[in-house]
Amino acid sequence: MNWVSLLATFFYSGLSPKAPGTVGTVASIPLVLFAYYWGSTIYVVLTMLVVISSIFVCQLYEQQNGGHDGGEIVIDEVAGFLITMALIPLTVKSVVLGFILFRLLDILKPFPISYLDKKVKGGFGVVLDDLVAGLIANIILQVLHQKWALI
Repeated sequence: MNWVSLLATFFYSGLSPKAPGTVGTVASIPLVLFAYYWGSTIYVVLTMLVVISSIFVCQLYEQQNGGHDGGEIVIDEVAGFLITMALIPLTVKSVVLGFILFRLLDILKPFPISYLDKKVKGGFGVVLDDLVAGLIANIILQVLHQKWALI
């Protein structure tokens, strides 16, 4: 495999025969912890770099392999989970809740996630629905933390 496949599958975690998106999200947890350790500025910069690079990687992967948003592509889950956990206090509870919220939104694809998933093509389309799922999950986590101190 080449570097595009390595990144698109997030170091081959997307090649899991069962639930590759979930496995890819689990594989992103060490990256979240690493980025969190270096502070919010590094976290935000790293997240932006992952989001931008994932769009290009997904575009290249689709050009090399054909099809759209194959199950093995999980770099979009990595970007989405980084957004889910952005500027959230990092606790076991917040990571577990963020993981569950993000995966539910990514799997169930409520509006507008489903609309974006169907209408936007290319690398940007592969990543966009996960970014929106991450953003919605982040907003829910922010509310739980700010309003009810549940995290």
